[in-house]
Amino acid sequence: MKILFCGLGGIGQRHLRNLRLLLGESLEVHAYRVRGQRIKLRDNLTVDEGADLEKDYGIQVHHELAAALAQQPEAVFICNPNALHVPVALECARAGVAVFMEKPLASDLNGLDELLVEVEKRNLLFHVGYNFRFHPGLQRLKTLLEDGFFGRLVSVRSEIGEYLPNWHRYEDYRQMYAARADQGGGVILSQIHEMDLIYWYFGLPRSLSTHGGHLSGLEIDVEDSASSLMRFEGERGCFPLLLHQDFVQRPPSRKFRIVGDAGCAEMDLIANRLCVYDAVGELCEQNDFAGFNRNDMFLEQARHFLDCLGSGNKPVVDLMAGVQSLRLALAARRSLHEGCEVQLSEVNILGQR
Repeated sequence: MKILFCGLGGIGQRHLRNLRLLLGESLEVHAYRVRGQRIKLRDNLTVDEGADLEKDYGIQVHHELAAALAQQPEAVFICNPNALHVPVALECARAGVAVFMEKPLASDLNGLDELLVEVEKRNLLFHVGYNFRFHPGLQRLKTLLEDGFFGRLVSVRSEIGEYLPNWHRYEDYRQMYAARADQGGGVILSQIHEMDLIYWYFGLPRSLSTHGGHLSGLEIDVEDSASSLMRFEGERGCFPLLLHQDFVQRPPSRKFRIVGDAGCAEMDLIANRLCVYDAVGELCEQNDFAGFNRNDMFLEQARHFLDCLGSGNKPVVDLMAGVQSLRLALAARRSLHEGCEVQLSEVNILGQR
């Protein structure tokens, strides 16, 4: 199988390692590369000293995207900075190539209407890389919600806080995409996984209001803290949801808690523990996911993408789902910058319901 990579930083190399594991020597790797850095990373994001990325994986490098697409790859993995995603995706879609795009789709909505048209017109496979959709604990929360375990929802709280300089020890954090406005950085877009989980569980809120900004001493030109209060109305009740995101917490924190009038549950993604409590407050379910490895999510996601590629099935996270989580994140960023409450609806960017 011939796969093209656009971007081979930390996440691009993770996808490459997993595809090599799943496909073995049948994987033919091509890459459209601009900077051409050849450091090879391990699974824990440390540098494999003395290794050569391109040589060790037998990567065929192309310096023009058109030349790479001329090799007729079965799929492309777009893992470059999110501000550069859409132009690359458009060219790939016009070439009829299936797309796996890392999150978020982009740093704004420019060009996404055109991309949606191209993907739909050609009936292309387009998957957005929200790997937490493949976490067993978060999948269990989704099942509990759909089964009505919580009753009428009263509140939802989600928190993700992690120290930005600890993300990629192999590079200067000030040069990372997450730290730079010109590459679509900032805590709201960089930690968009939680936005996708919110959309997956509850759809879009009626409105939201976000507060925060660049509050720490980190040398970045984007927001490092954001707290968003969202208002939901629907069949599960009318309830508030509070999402906190930051680039400064040490030790890191990542939790998702759902409270209803019939039960509650909390998924701690650092401890990898799901605790579920019934209507009288008794612990009725606990799972520590023994043996779970963070890369298991990425492996399941890769298997899913390859299955969709072979079967023609619809991916778990398609382009429209990626658009909606991006709309939610951009609404939070607008609220933060303009100091206003932002109204949302389930209308997509093409004006369709």
